[in-house]
Amino acid sequence: MRPPGSHVAWEHAHGEAVWAAPGGGVERGETLLGALQGELHEEVGLTLEGDPPQVWHQEVVAAGHAEGCDGVVNDYFLVRTASFHPRGAMTDDQLAAENLRGLRWWRPAEIAGHRGLELFSPRDLATPLAALIAGGAPAAPVRLGL
Repeated sequence: MRPPGSHVAWEHAHGEAVWAAPGGGVERGETLLGALQGELHEEVGLTLEGDPPQVWHQEVVAAGHAEGCDGVVNDYFLVRTASFHPRGAMTDDQLAAENLRGLRWWRPAEIAGHRGLELFSPRDLATPLAALIAGGAPAAPVRLGL
């Protein structure tokens, strides 16, 4: 995470705007680590080295929550990196086709104090992010709600 303690997020444009960590689906036969490596390269241009700890797990089952799906499963990893300007391998047209329209670094205080119309995923991102920064990676992934 860079700048220190910051979180990089994409703005998803599925009806309401939602800021979420880079990510995507896990293909048949693909490991979580393989999926993480691919998504970070495609979406933010980061080549992942090592095996980062999984810190959070989120399951949301709700009709209409994600376009074309009846829910989502998200696994979050703590990836520490030197500062860089995120720009992945995907073209602007490919990003738009995935409904990704904005990418930026968020500082924890900005997330906690955000009062805009956009949402975060998870909605209360500030709380688990503060716990992660204060206590480091948990021994087992923490389960998150919506």
